[in-house]
Amino acid sequence: MIIRWTYVFADRPAARLPEAGAFWTAVTGTRLSEPRGAQGEFMTLLPEGADACGKLQGVADADGGAHLDLCAEDVRELVGTARDLGAEVVADHGAWAVLRSPAGQLFCAVPWHGESVRPPVVAGSRLDQVCLDIPPSAYGTESAFWARLTGWERRAGSRPEFVTLVPPAGLPVRILLQRLDDERPASAHLDLACADIAAVRARHERQGAVLLREGAHWAVMRDPAGGTYCLTGRDPETGGLPAGGQRSVPA
Repeated sequence: MIIRWTYVFADRPAARLPEAGAFWTAVTGTRLSEPRGAQGEFMTLLPEGADACGKLQGVADADGGAHLDLCAEDVRELVGTARDLGAEVVADHGAWAVLRSPAGQLFCAVPWHGESVRPPVVAGSRLDQVCLDIPPSAYGTESAFWARLTGWERRAGSRPEFVTLVPPAGLPVRILLQRLDDERPASAHLDLACADIAAVRARHERQGAVLLREGAHWAVMRDPAGGTYCLTGRDPETGGLPAGGQRSVPA
């Protein structure tokens, strides 16, 4: 089973989806698709000259988080593999399915439609990573689940609590597995790789984002729709980490 493409979703309160759309299109250099879904809850961030890998979803029961769509030629095989590894099917729509990982993180198995060209770096940054924030008691099981499900290269991070799953060349989104210090429900947030965090942060603040906290190689931000995400000091082209850097922190 091969994952052929990935999408990252910014999950934001449905009532604030217009704010989320305005912000995320501005900082990623994209435009919004027409709304889809029964409530108009889905929109895609459409880049020029490339295939999309980012989407927005309006949700009713969350302040803001993130999730992954994994695209495969055989969705039923992907669902079956995920179940065998410990995932639970939350909703099966036939052509696609919503699943829950062993630690409780939602994700979707969806058809691959031939996507192959990842979006470019925009103003020194790229939306390229989903960070899964995992409680200590579930970390071993959860990290093994994602590594086996994707089959991606597993790399140790700059600190013991970080492991990165690096996809094959050409796929647009990495997965960062982060072990939390405290026991709380698993969650996820988006990360952008930034050549210059200060410059990217200033650009995001001009679009309405707010700094929550920062370190030497990262900044936790809140977007205008209330969702948190991170700016991380990594090469936007490769996703690689500079010496001594840190990829993310719990958002």
